[in-house]
Amino acid sequence: MSAAPAATGVVRSPGRAGRVGFWVVIVLVGLLLAGLTAAVQSTTARTREPLDPGSTTASGARALVRVLEQRGTRVDVVDRVDGLDRAALDGATVLVDDSAGALDAGVARRLGRSAEHVVLLSTDRAALDALGLDVVAAGPVLGDGTVPTSGCAVPAVAAAGRLTVTGQGYRPSTDGPVGRGTDLCVTTGSGDDRVAGIVRTATPGGDVTLVGTTGALRNDTITTAGNAAFALELLGSGDRLVWYTPTRTSADAAPTIGSLAPRWVPGALLLLGLVAVAAGVWRGRRLGPLVVERMPVVVRAAETTEGRARLYARTRDRTHALDTLRLAALRRIGQRLGLPRDTHVDEVVRSAARVTGRPDAAVGAVLVGGPTTDDRALVDGAAALDELERAVRTATGAPDAHPTTPHSATPRTSHRNRRGARP
Repeated sequence: MSAAPAATGVVRSPGRAGRVGFWVVIVLVGLLLAGLTAAVQSTTARTREPLDPGSTTASGARALVRVLEQRGTRVDVVDRVDGLDRAALDGATVLVDDSAGALDAGVARRLGRSAEHVVLLSTDRAALDALGLDVVAAGPVLGDGTVPTSGCAVPAVAAAGRLTVTGQGYRPSTDGPVGRGTDLCVTTGSGDDRVAGIVRTATPGGDVTLVGTTGALRNDTITTAGNAAFALELLGSGDRLVWYTPTRTSADAAPTIGSLAPRWVPGALLLLGLVAVAAGVWRGRRLGPLVVERMPVVVRAAETTEGRARLYARTRDRTHALDTLRLAALRRIGQRLGLPRDTHVDEVVRSAARVTGRPDAAVGAVLVGGPTTDDRALVDGAAALDELERAVRTATGAPDAHPTTPHSATPRTSHRNRRGARP
């Protein structure tokens, strides 16, 4: 029986110069990435949101704003209305573009009490409820088609004649009809799928018009059908239009988790991050490369195999145990047949079947096989491997000087290991 010297790993601290050089490289790479990120952001144009009043793109609303200003309507674009009261909004129309869902419910209720005419673009349920709109968003309405609007009770919609339906649809929040004083216009679909593109209802300060047909306000479709007449009548009826776009960072936006957290939370998180980095640097300095050293101890080469066999027996992993025997048999049969070590399993199976005169499927079932469910299958599989190896030796003309049996193929163990090796 052969023996091999054991090896172990010891830790050796790297040099100070190597550690300093490593961190210098990390800092330089971080500075380079930060510089590239800043350069890319400075050369990238600001992304325009849909219906941006200052955007001249197809989805913007700059054309509508210019026409309103030419007709004598003052357009004020703001991102907060916390300083506007009823006196400041007297005679003004307030357009609330809440496409981002950032409108605070309290601000929405205050606008409903203060402004005489509110035009809302939103799908947020809290904002709709705060303004008394008894509807819910029913999904987008696609397509560039138009529908007649002459029978609508909303004057701006009826004056348009036809409107583009592209945008958002709404349906009543309950199974019954909407409440008194609420009008549904620009309806599409049929039956239970019927949705409205425009909803108007009364508020304590006047009325609110929910516009889902936002395609009627875009630069590329404002001149289609009666879209221009609708937009000018709805938004230009007074001397002033307040175009309010709430954002997540504005003071009157709906609160977020970050805004509700105490002020000391960001500082605590930053401190924890610095502690984690310091701990990583501290522990990283203690690590070094593994160094292999010869030990003055001789270990039996078969000890690993015996320990692995006891582990398989203890966990009752019969399939893994038999697979180990199959791999060893494949290697020995390949050597007996003169095949290279990197020969594929299928080629070994075909060669063994050819020299023994057996079918490929039968040899493959022995050398590859499948899962082993019980001890009987394990013993039978080991016996089949022994028998196949004897057949290969006989076919190649090698004497079978040491016949083996399934029982003799099992490694002998001492009395103190016999209990642990039993599957």
